[in-house]
Amino acid sequence: MTTDQPLLVIAAGGTGGHMFPAQALAEAMLRKGWRVKLSTDARGARYTGGFPHVVEIEQVSSATFQRGGILAKAIVPFRIGAGVLGAVLKMRRDRPNAVVGFGGYPTIPALGAAKLLNLPRMIHEQNGVLGRVNTIFSSRVNRVACGTWPTDLPEGVEGVYTGNPVRGAVMARQGAGYIAPGDYPMSVLVIGGSQGARALSDHVPAALASLPDHLRRHISVSHQAREEDMERVSAFYDANGIRADVQSFFNDIPRRMSEAQLVISRAGASSVADISVIGRPSVLIPLPTATDDHQSANARGLVDAGAAILLPESMLTPESLAEQVALVLENSEGAEQMARAALAHGRPDATDALVALVEDLAAQA
Repeated sequence: MTTDQPLLVIAAGGTGGHMFPAQALAEAMLRKGWRVKLSTDARGARYTGGFPHVVEIEQVSSATFQRGGILAKAIVPFRIGAGVLGAVLKMRRDRPNAVVGFGGYPTIPALGAAKLLNLPRMIHEQNGVLGRVNTIFSSRVNRVACGTWPTDLPEGVEGVYTGNPVRGAVMARQGAGYIAPGDYPMSVLVIGGSQGARALSDHVPAALASLPDHLRRHISVSHQAREEDMERVSAFYDANGIRADVQSFFNDIPRRMSEAQLVISRAGASSVADISVIGRPSVLIPLPTATDDHQSANARGLVDAGAAILLPESMLTPESLAEQVALVLENSEGAEQMARAALAHGRPDATDALVALVEDLAAQA
């Protein structure tokens, strides 16, 4: 690649919620002829396998006030300062045309350096409530792109609604034909994310096992569980005669989602975006410990559109979940309406909207 190509630096924290939209933007900008560098931490590096190989990965040391003891927290400012200084030196050698942060503490060095060097910079917030780092930078960047609408923004900060970019594998399944539930094999996809999977593993298997026989005997389940829960979850399904594939991580979630009659999920921004773009009925169970209850804000759009059922974890029991699952699987016409509503709510053009924002930002530099 030649260095006269425009350069985009993407900074993203180490969760799928940050990394998946970052990957979608990276793929699109490469197609536009840009060079792309990704700045992330060791946790984020786990997700870089899906990035195009030409993306240059820069792993930064992550520093957060949320973990560790008193000493670890005391040195956080120094680690952040060192990270920003290192990013300044790199950006002086290879000056980016734009810097985009997707949230998380590992984005601080790149965004901090971009601010000091007065480079074109923006953030993309996936959730309906700004994360801590994006809140700090929201008034220090040129653009604030919002993946969820409405997004609660600090006073004086204006957002641009782009939607949440989804990976190419999800776009390939956009609007995939939906087979409504009926008297034949049906698939249920259960996805919880690393933090939120435990409660789903505790309640979902029992809920599906308590369904009426005419539903239970037709169900097969793809259940994403934490490694320490996989054995007990799998054994429970087995003991109750439910066909289940239990794994700690599915590499083919887009395929499984497109084949599902129902998705039971946390309300992470990427999961909500995937459900919307593919177009599937869902029961959404927001993670109650999410910062500022942002997962409830993420779910609001799908729920208000009639595409999803909201079930707060405080009300989650096998009985309450079974009731909602039966409500969908016993009503084929209603399930079809939910699928259509999800699809109508989706923003399959989110990546294009974000690309246009980046190009406009770089052009005005």
